[in-house]
Amino acid sequence: MNPDKIRKVYAPYSTTGEQVGQTPLEGYVDVAQAIYPAVNTGQISTNGEWSGVTVTDKEFKGFTIAEEIANNGEVLFPDTNNFPSIDMTGYTDIFFALNPTNGGNYGVHAVMGPDTVRFANLTPLNAAVILKGAKESQSDFNNLLVDGSDSMTADVWNIFYIQASLKGQKNMQFKVTNSSGGNSTIQFAFLRMV
Repeated sequence: MNPDKIRKVYAPYSTTGEQVGQTPLEGYVDVAQAIYPAVNTGQISTNGEWSGVTVTDKEFKGFTIAEEIANNGEVLFPDTNNFPSIDMTGYTDIFFALNPTNGGNYGVHAVMGPDTVRFANLTPLNAAVILKGAKESQSDFNNLLVDGSDSMTADVWNIFYIQASLKGQKNMQFKVTNSSGGNSTIQFAFLRMV
């Protein structure tokens, strides 16, 4: 301990104050004057379950490929063993990316995920229906994300950002409608942000 960074304070077990010359125990205790970093690694609930701190995804994940989707055909993303749906618990915003082989228009809807994945402790779910919710200034339920037509470039990643409207969804997919005028193989990925 560096003696320059120590100050004297009364010990909590001391029975006398500074004005008394004799004490049964040392009346002062050395207290180090240093700052130590702390790391928050999560919390333990009242039933003993530990949950870690949610952090922003560093890279895109949930890569899914849908082969030869016909014009006016629909596909749900993601749909893999590792990511049958997207869990937004603890996340506020999300990026999703589409890479189609045919340029043109595509519609995107945020929908309830598959009925094989629980929403917290609820199952079965009404899978593939448009997610609805009310925001702070609304008094009725509205669609959270319905984009009927968005032009996308072929053979590159078209990246989209959604701020807060899908926050906390526990079982979510994106339904993509191919309106490009021809068949298209579509790749998908997502990145969640705290």
